[in-house]
This record gives sequence, structure tokens and C-alpha cells, in this order.
Amino acid sequence: MDPHRPARLHYAWVILAVTCLTVVLTAGVTAVPAVLIHPLEVAFGWNRAAIALAVSINVFLYGLAGPFAGRLMLRVGPRRVMLTSLLLIAAGVAASTQIRTVFHLYLLWGVVVGVGTGSTALVLSATVVNRWFTTQRGLAMGLLGAASSAGRLVFLPLLTLVVATLGWQAVGWVVAGCLLLLAVPLVALLMRDAPAALGLTPYGTGHDTTSGRPATPPAPEAPLVPLGVALRHGDFWRLWCTFAICGATTNGLIGTHLIPHAIDQGLSAVAAATTLAMMGVLDIAGTLGSGWLSDRYDKRVLLAAYYGLRGLSLLYLPSADDLTKLALFGVVYGLDWIATVPPTVGLATDIFGPRSGPMLFGWVFFGHQVGAALAAYSGGLLRVWLGTYHVAFTTAGLLALGAAGLVLTIRQGRRPVSTAAPQQTPPVGPPGALAAPRAATGG
Repeated sequence: MDPHRPARLHYAWVILAVTCLTVVLTAGVTAVPAVLIHPLEVAFGWNRAAIALAVSINVFLYGLAGPFAGRLMLRVGPRRVMLTSLLLIAAGVAASTQIRTVFHLYLLWGVVVGVGTGSTALVLSATVVNRWFTTQRGLAMGLLGAASSAGRLVFLPLLTLVVATLGWQAVGWVVAGCLLLLAVPLVALLMRDAPAALGLTPYGTGHDTTSGRPATPPAPEAPLVPLGVALRHGDFWRLWCTFAICGATTNGLIGTHLIPHAIDQGLSAVAAATTLAMMGVLDIAGTLGSGWLSDRYDKRVLLAAYYGLRGLSLLYLPSADDLTKLALFGVVYGLDWIATVPPTVGLATDIFGPRSGPMLFGWVFFGHQVGAALAAYSGGLLRVWLGTYHVAFTTAGLLALGAAGLVLTIRQGRRPVSTAAPQQTPPVGPPGALAAPRAATGG
């Protein structure tokens, strides 16, 4: 290898850039219901609970589609799944501009868009990173997580402005146009299923990326932990329940109902959307910081702190009746929105192993979407019954505080017995203080 020859950019970074763009645009699609609830109420006279049911169907299928999309990617590759999903989303969003009944809303936004966005969510990020990277995986996943936050950051104020100036139907055409003119061509031209399709090895494999020396051979892979075995493991359900509360208190309630709540308080939709966008900016910083802390400190204590902070901010939200108070809520809550993801993924890996952890996290993420679906619908239902979101926000705050306590009961380090290779791991004691280094916790 010529030391004076400049290093060529590995194609993995091109793949990552295309995937980031896809995640940005599909995350923007998930922001649409938040800006359409009030316009649809005005246009059709539907109550908020009926509209929220469509959002619940969407977020439920968003989570359920992930594990099945992952299996499909193993068979036909990510590129075909991405193209099919993007075309499905674009068709559903465009057709939604012609809805006339609430059943159309359930079918298009609930089913079609829900399945499409779920197939390009976390499972796509994990598949791409695992196929194209053997080093820098944390950086790659962090960038994809930031892309998700950036999607909401960019699209929420933009789509709110579109509704205010051009009407709610224009939102569908804007989103469909972005997908068809930006994402679909780039995926079709640049996306590849695996490095072998280009005669490459994954980034970091084969030779050291800085010295050019042969890399150390990877350690033998551990046997997979079957889903049935994981379902009999208490820590799986502790992760599932706490992440379900995470979904209920983020995507389900705040992501769906914060803008309608702000309108109820006499604030403009644009001001509320700007608050959500500000939360997206803070969320990027919070998520990157959470990833850094998860590598160094006890993940259970981190999660307990995040859920506790979220619970207190949600208990404060009913009193946020002006823009200043809403912005204060946005600052505190925004740092915490996706910050729970890195330690939750890390705990799944710690408990079930590096090979089985990501796969089983897909089912934990399904719990996240179950919680989000229930909160999206019940939040709208409580608003219809009581005329306010105060009970919904207070209940969510108490649930988050409960999750802070539940996550501390996870017995980090005790792995379930695999059917292929039984093993015993001594139990780990109660979580240490936040300042305890990672080596002391086995994290």
C-alpha cells in the first residue's frame, strides 16, 4: 500500500448518507399527523378521538412491521425493501389528499403509511450498519438517530406553514413529492444490498482502516437466543414495559397531541410546531450525549434519570399555558426524547448478547409502538371526554416515574439460557451510582 496515496472513501459512507436521507424523509412523514389533527377536525367535523385512532393504527403497525421487514431484508436485501416502502408511503400520502370518510383515513394513514414507515425505521438502520460496518458502528447509528430527529425538526414547521398557507391537502403532495423526487431516485441509483455486490468488504474489515495491516479475525459468534426463550426472561419484559412507557410518553402523546394542546391554550400551531422543532434540535444533543454516557456508566441508572426527568416535565406541562412556559417544557423534555434509546439498546445487548440483542430489541421496540398507539388514541379520547389534556399528561408523567423505578430492577448481566449452549452467569448486584464506571457494572 502506497502511504502517500490518499485514502479512497469507502462506499459504506455513501450507503450511510443515502440511508440518512431516507430516515430524514420518513421521519418527516411521521410528523404529519401532529399538524393535521386540527385541520381535519375543522374540515370534516370528526372528533379528536376518531382522528387519533388513525394515528394509533399507524404507530402500532410502524412497530409491528419492523421485525417482518428485517426478515424480508435478509431474503431480498435492503434496497428492494426501501424502494417498495418509499413508493408505498408516497402512494398512501398522496391518496390521503382525497379522503372523504374517516375509514379512508384509517386505511391510508393508519395501514398503508404505517406499514411503509415501519419498514424504513430502526430495523433498516440496524441492518445497514451491521452489513456495511464492522468498526464505527456507534458513530453510524448515532448519525442515523440524529437523522430521525432532524426529519421532525425540518418538516414540522415546514408542514405547519404549508397547512396555514395552502391548506391541509397540500401537505400530502409536498411529502409525496419529496419522497419521489429525492429519496426514490437516490436509493435506486446508489443503494446496494451488501459490500460484496461491489467487490468490497465492510468498512473496517480485511485491513486496519489506518495502517492497512490485516485486521484481527472476529471472535466466534455466540448462538442466537430464541424469542421464545427471551419471552420467559423477566428482564425482557422489564425492558418491554419501560420502552412501552417511553413510546406512550413521546410519539404517542406528545408527538401527536402537543400541537392540538397548544391550540387549546390559545397558542398558534406554528408556535407549537416551532417548540417541537426546538425539541428536535435538543434531542440530537441529548441522544449523542446519551450514547457517550451509555458506554461509560450504568445504563439502568441513566434510564432511571431520563424517565424521572421526563415524568417531572410531563407533570409540569398542564400548567404551561403560554409560549414561555411551553418553551421551558420543550427545553427540558427535548433533551430526553430519544435519549432512552442508546441505553435501552445497550441493555438488550448486555442481557442477550451482541448477536441476539439487536434482534430481540426489535421486539422491545414493538412494545414502544404499542405504548405509543395506546397513548395516541387514549389521549384523544380523554380530550373528547374531558375537554382538556391535563389528565392525559398527568397520567403519562406518573407512568414515566414508574418506569424510572422499574428499570432499576433489571438484573443486568444475567442472560437467558440458549437452547444451543446453556450457560450460567453470576447475578449482578443492585445498580451503582451514576459515577460508577462501566467496568464496575458489566455494562
